[in-house]
Amino acid sequence: MPRLREVPKSEAVDETVLDYYKLLFGDRDPVAEPGTPTGTRGDWWTVYALVPDVMRHAIGGFQLYQSPDRLLPERWRELAQTRTGWLAGSQFVFSQHCKAGRAAGISEEKIRAIPAWSVSDVFDEAERAVLAYTDCLVTNLGRVPDDVFDALQKSLSDEQILELTYITSMYIMHAVITKALRLEFDDRDDPVVEIAAPEGYEAGEGLRIAR
Repeated sequence: MPRLREVPKSEAVDETVLDYYKLLFGDRDPVAEPGTPTGTRGDWWTVYALVPDVMRHAIGGFQLYQSPDRLLPERWRELAQTRTGWLAGSQFVFSQHCKAGRAAGISEEKIRAIPAWSVSDVFDEAERAVLAYTDCLVTNLGRVPDDVFDALQKSLSDEQILELTYITSMYIMHAVITKALRLEFDDRDDPVVEIAAPEGYEAGEGLRIAR
């Protein structure tokens, strides 16, 4: 379950919240009867509804990147968003944008190759530059070697690079938030935990070997 309280339909008064509840959940109360057409619980929406202007700001970001005014091709955007989900460890972002990538025309072969793109030969020069740049944004927090940026500029205009940078950075934020608040598919226990020692083990025994 999410770490924050969800807003049931009976408590929702903001027009934007009510509109999106209607759009995604029909006449259901999304807290009592969760579930969206894409298979998620929908608790991203019910938690964001706690602060309607934050929800509106986030929706504005979705509308921005999906706008027909964008110069960045949809398939490059979705490559970056899917890779962001993988690198940031957000199953929600990764899973949703695998689906969006297919809708944007990315082949199944390429979607499967995104986690290990650097050793795959299915991506063209522009796609590899987009993926390498995404890796720098997510894992290097914006430290981009000149060689990577030069490769990006061979295929993308300055305007497209700005859009790619902004949208990808927005999805780093979404990945962090969904993990921190345990929303949607990111409602998972941390896998890195201590494994119990065998019965009879005494503290310090075998540590030299274990190291």
